[in-house]
Amino acid sequence: MKVVLLESLAIPSETLDKFAEELEKEGHKFESYEKNTDDEVLIERAKDADVIMIANMPLSGNVIRSCPKLKFIDVAFTGVDHVDLEAARECGVAVSNASGYSNESVAELVIGMILSLLRNVNQVEKRCREEGTKDGLVGRQLEGKTVGIVGLGAIGKRVAALAKAFGCKVITYDQRYQDEEKELAELVTLDELMQQSDVVTLHCPLTAETKHLINAEKIALMKRNAVLINCARGPVVDYEALADALNGKRIGGAGIDVYEMEPPIPRSHVMLHTPNTIVTPHIAFASEESMILRAEIVFNNLRKWMEGQQINVIL
Repeated sequence: MKVVLLESLAIPSETLDKFAEELEKEGHKFESYEKNTDDEVLIERAKDADVIMIANMPLSGNVIRSCPKLKFIDVAFTGVDHVDLEAARECGVAVSNASGYSNESVAELVIGMILSLLRNVNQVEKRCREEGTKDGLVGRQLEGKTVGIVGLGAIGKRVAALAKAFGCKVITYDQRYQDEEKELAELVTLDELMQQSDVVTLHCPLTAETKHLINAEKIALMKRNAVLINCARGPVVDYEALADALNGKRIGGAGIDVYEMEPPIPRSHVMLHTPNTIVTPHIAFASEESMILRAEIVFNNLRKWMEGQQINVIL
């Protein structure tokens, strides 16, 4: 089989070489390329591939339909909304993801953002460099706060466990909530979560139902000093509405790692011009440890699929 990796997996070259050598010893062909989002380039690179590997770059129906030998798309990412699944289904192409590789990495960044926002780290760091003091910038501790988690999947559960370790009350809005999860988080409605939480953190997938789930109406329910964290998917939040609330000092702050597009984010983006806001260029999933784990999962997905035992099944 021919396996084509269409973008970097962000692992050391020697690590990728070891994975490639194992495939080539078994008579398979492996090719890897740097990221390019031009469909014509992708088609040329993958036109005779049996397997395509990608991370979070878009994979259009045009590319999928133009690869007649394609049988499997191995996605080195948790979300798959950047893949045209309808085209894959139409062409009978199996799809797996790398669910679970970034649970710890995302959860730790969420906690880091929460702590930084509550303690005004950006502001006091700037004040210190300007020979100033903490006056007017004394923050709050996380212990005793209510953390509301929208989406209690694997990452949401890890955030809940870490929040509980800090002494927080944890509540959740999740339509797939199971009774056995009540020890981890109390189930509430979305409106109740927005009203009660000192911290709202989002861990739901992007679907037609969750696009702009956090809109002006929901943001208006938040406490005046509450903070919102989005390390899920950008379009889950109406950023115009969030920016309006931040600029009007109707909520306390925000930590944003995801946007309507992949970075680089244009300088004009509203979230780059709001007070008490931490912005990062989609880094939550990316740590040295998580990238290695992701590669291991992706190549194991490939191995299992070749053996007729597909895992992490999307299609």
